Amino acid sequence: MKYLLVSDIHGSLPALEKVINFYHEQKCDMMCILGDILNYGPRNRVPEGLDAQGIAQKLNSMADEIVALRGNCDSEVDQMLLDFPILSDYILLVDNGRKYFLSHGHVYNPEHLPKGKFDAFVYGHTHIWQLEKEGEMTICNTGSVTFPKNGNVPTLATLEEGEIKVYALETGELLSNLK
Repeated sequence: MKYLLVSDIHGSLPALEKVINFYHEQKCDMMCILGDILNYGPRNRVPEGLDAQGIAQKLNSMADEIVALRGNCDSEVDQMLLDFPILSDYILLVDNGRKYFLSHGHVYNPEHLPKGKFDAFVYGHTHIWQLEKEGEMTICNTGSVTFPKNGNVPTLATLEEGEIKVYALETGELLSNLK
């Protein structure tokens, strides 16, 4: 299977539409949303194209292809709009014998990793993409498709057959990959 890994949409419908286009162009099988879906958060500016209901409509039409978890800006009210669960703090994804721990990053993060052995730890929250090896484990931050920080462009990632790739959302340019 090919997974799209995306975080920190923060209510921007134009950003989500680009994500969905990328998802289809890359022929992904499942979208893994790592939190902060509808709400832009009080510390962020209002995003371009803020439209929580529009985002819910687009994602609900793909609900059978989505797994998601709770970010620090997601709430029970957000869950009422969405047809797939979002209130878990993490997802344990097992694919071809490899274990991937997916989290938003505000509960579990590289400084506070979950107990256990995982092939990769994948998160968002900081809005700064990262892809590196730490011992035998891959650490991936997908960045943000709406509010990238530190001069980064909007980014997301894919996971297929043990390889994680980080892409620039706007251009589709491959920024980094690790197996």
